[in-house]
Amino acid sequence: MFWTVIIIGCNHCSCDSCDNESNNEICTDTVSEVCPCEDTSDASPAPVAASATQQPQQPQRHLVAYNGKHFSYSVKFADRNDKHLAAAGLIGLAHGPQNRAAAAKMQDQLCEITSNHWYMVEELTHSVPYLVPTAAHRLDSIGKEFADILARNDLPHYRFRVTSVLRSQEDIRRLQRCNSNSIDNSPHNYGTTFDIGYCHFDQEVQTTDSMTEENLKLVLAQTLLNQQRARHIYVKYECKQGCFHITARD
Repeated sequence: MFWTVIIIGCNHCSCDSCDNESNNEICTDTVSEVCPCEDTSDASPAPVAASATQQPQQPQRHLVAYNGKHFSYSVKFADRNDKHLAAAGLIGLAHGPQNRAAAAKMQDQLCEITSNHWYMVEELTHSVPYLVPTAAHRLDSIGKEFADILARNDLPHYRFRVTSVLRSQEDIRRLQRCNSNSIDNSPHNYGTTFDIGYCHFDQEVQTTDSMTEENLKLVLAQTLLNQQRARHIYVKYECKQGCFHITARD
């Protein structure tokens, strides 16, 4: 008598977690190369690739927080556009530059804004990274105070992001083509005004401590509130644009 032995392979996994009838995928495990359907309780463990065991473990991150008092941003930062324009007219440019190249030549009137230890300047598409000296000094002051609040509370160092600065005549025309609500006479035209985003922050050096974006927003808001109360700046909370719109006053 002859017996016929039928061997069933596991090239195509039939378990619910791996089954894909639409493209008939072959079930593979990139680490152990054992199909998850198989019973491996009595089997010798398959060799693990050396590269998998040599991967450095990432340090465990601990969430820490600034325990400052919460307040309504839209209520505290509601300085109207006419206030921003009045301050811009007093300390800003009489005539804005035609384009970025023209702004770079106005070294007697403008300071170039670059990323540093306190803040980073994002890639600007509708403005150029220049401010009048008074506004450049005020931006640095905000950056230093933001870092100081973090340090005093034993919190990790973060940088905020500058998202918009001086608008040249070329920027204004480009912005009006894609935004019908854009106005000709904006405080951004005078080199006195800049936007700071509150949705993303940058941690230069990764540490075991981290903070949420919302909590960092509170630190930034407290910094701006201090400067606003000292009459250094006007601030408008821009909810849809995700930024604080700031004009230097002195």
